[in-house]
Amino acid sequence: MALRYERVKQLLKDDFAKLEDAKVILLGVGGVGSFCLDCLYRSGVKEITIVDFDSFDETNQNRQMWSEIHLGENKVQSLKQHYPEITIINKRVDEEWVNEFDFSGYDLVLDAIDDRLAKLALAQKCYKKLISSFGSASRLDPTHIKVDDIWKSYGDKFGSKIRSELKKRGFNKKYKVIFSDEQRITKDKGSFMGVTASFGLVMCSEAVKFLKKG
Repeated sequence: MALRYERVKQLLKDDFAKLEDAKVILLGVGGVGSFCLDCLYRSGVKEITIVDFDSFDETNQNRQMWSEIHLGENKVQSLKQHYPEITIINKRVDEEWVNEFDFSGYDLVLDAIDDRLAKLALAQKCYKKLISSFGSASRLDPTHIKVDDIWKSYGDKFGSKIRSELKKRGFNKKYKVIFSDEQRITKDKGSFMGVTASFGLVMCSEAVKFLKKG
């Protein structure tokens, strides 16, 4: 156990303690969120809360961590078996839940959900400590993944809808988003782990950068 984080510590030096002391909440543990969780856990973040309501489906097996051995089982309960120190909340992350939940105890909020109204509510409520993922589906090239503030994102129709609705609501604050400028290959629910997992790993990297600054 003493050597578990040794190589991360070599990179982060004294900043590693900031990861150990941080409280992070991750919303959604699918194709993006499950890889972000794994990365956070392996990087030394000890207090991680995950929120999801879904169960592992056969269609998840091309891109979601641990889905092949927990078919039909509840996601957060299954993931607890692999990451025993995490806290789990078995709830659907929708607009109502976001508005009612108390995020004040967390240093960082990670958004890996695809519910548009919930994303909008998160932006308005948590923008100071929010990192949000836009669409990763229907793409094949992870080198198109970008990170910027919400108003500088482009090339993603889902992100465009988020920006447009935020403007209508009079929201003009900045927060960090992860997006791809690659053209969608299909309008169907096509997905490729090379992209979805990369989104999750980029989210973890951005989380580490954020926590280092703290």
